[in-house]
Amino acid sequence: MIVAILQLIVVQFILPAYFIYSLWRGKYQSRLDWILHGLLALLVISWGFFSSPWSWFSYYLRFAWVLLFIVVFIISWRKARELSFWLNDTGKQKLSLGISVLLISIFGMYNVWVFNGFSTNEQAIELDFPLKDGWYYVGQGGNHVQLNYHQSYPEQKYALDVLKLNQFGMRATGIYPEQLSKYEIYEDTLYSPCTGEIIEARNDLPDLAPPKADLKNPEGNYVKINCKNENTTILIAHMKKGSILVEAGDAVKTGQPIGLVGNSGNTTEPHLHIHAEKDGKGVPIRFDGKFLVRNSLVW
Repeated sequence: MIVAILQLIVVQFILPAYFIYSLWRGKYQSRLDWILHGLLALLVISWGFFSSPWSWFSYYLRFAWVLLFIVVFIISWRKARELSFWLNDTGKQKLSLGISVLLISIFGMYNVWVFNGFSTNEQAIELDFPLKDGWYYVGQGGNHVQLNYHQSYPEQKYALDVLKLNQFGMRATGIYPEQLSKYEIYEDTLYSPCTGEIIEARNDLPDLAPPKADLKNPEGNYVKINCKNENTTILIAHMKKGSILVEAGDAVKTGQPIGLVGNSGNTTEPHLHIHAEKDGKGVPIRFDGKFLVRNSLVW
């Protein structure tokens, strides 16, 4: 987890700060030089804005970087607009140009992958969102591994991990607390996302303090619902011990309470895991007609 936090610090603080500062203080030899530096900074900010999970330090921080980039972009343009367009023909400047083009290609491809993950051509099923009390944030979701690690697992493809934000845009009080009560989503009521029948349920596994995880029982406490007229199984996982209100064979209706969010099973922290499965493969989910991806909000 320390490695994951360090990665977030790099993507959400160090990279945007470095490229924005470089754009502001750069000594440009030509307008082409400025254009390349500006484009590179834009691609880095865009990639971090869309692909990084922003609920750790603050959801609002991502907008602060965009605003700062716009201000610096305007300031730097005022310095570069009187320059000639072409670079002087020197080896050092050609090397700088080559490095910029290489980095633009890399971060450009990152952005393409992210934007491709915002939609899917596969047929999606329509569900009701299973949480109703607050600002909910999608931590894992979308159609590419840069947005959703579940894409690597065929049966969980298109799965969503959902958190809840407090007034500061953070999912918890603290960076990674051990106390479950410090996570905003812990013990929130879960509602059935569809009308159907409970085909499996488990209710007896303990809630674990982060970073502990139960690798032998990955779903933790869960319910599986066979949605009426969809021939699709919905899994809602990591529920609170003793909170599940239904059992196998029960009929449920859309919006019916079924239990509470917990932290049981193979999980890093309290959250809702939900995915739809048909014939052993994950299928896309839409809530109110929307295909949710990382950094989506629902309220």
